[in-house]
Amino acid sequence: MSAGAVPIGPALVAALLGLTLAGAAVLRLSGLGRARAILGAAARATVQLGAVSLVIVAVLHSWWSTCAFILLMYAVASVTAGRRIGAGCPRRVAPLAIAAGVVPSLGVLLASRALPATPLVVLPTAGILIGGAMTATSLAGRQTLDELRTRHGEYEAGLALGLLPRDAALEICRPAAGQALIPALDQTRTVGLVTLPGAFVGVLLGGAGPIQAGVTQLLILLTLLAVEAVAIAFAVELLVRAGARRPDARPTARTVRV
Repeated sequence: MSAGAVPIGPALVAALLGLTLAGAAVLRLSGLGRARAILGAAARATVQLGAVSLVIVAVLHSWWSTCAFILLMYAVASVTAGRRIGAGCPRRVAPLAIAAGVVPSLGVLLASRALPATPLVVLPTAGILIGGAMTATSLAGRQTLDELRTRHGEYEAGLALGLLPRDAALEICRPAAGQALIPALDQTRTVGLVTLPGAFVGVLLGGAGPIQAGVTQLLILLTLLAVEAVAIAFAVELLVRAGARRPDARPTARTVRV
């Protein structure tokens, strides 16, 4: 066991259970709800990471299995983001937004050779980028639909002023949807001062020097910013265009038409 490895034993199990139950208890006692969501997320993470730990070595043995695993991550991320956005989200929005952010960015990294073209490097990098795009798409999509639902009167006022349906909708939802990039911006602005992200620590534990670790983390962070910016822009545009087809329709509890 390396010096930086977490020891596996009863103490680890107790710590994990204690932290999970504490988080759930705080949410329940404070009336914020979603206590069960913490318990469910913890259980799923345990099962999923256990399964991945058993198959990841086999996955990394070939490009075919690595690409298949990346596609699996993409599919799960698309379904998750679509569900988080809500019932008013067309099915194509989340998959297209995530792909629009991840595919070109990952392609640039590989084509420029800034990222070594090996399964051991590509798989975790793709996972980080897909995860970032999933979160950004979810947040931007929810913000967009919420704004279009609650500010429909302002949308109609924009139409009355002569704006096209798409332009009127974008004037309403763009500022709120742009807030989905705040977590990535804060992480990038405070890296090294508040947090030492996983890529940096992982490269250090792998035996590389601190300069190499810093460069690797910078590459990941700046790529994430690009990925999430594109994903947010695509999610907003796709949602607005999906609604702009029927400018005369009113928003409902299940769909949004602008």
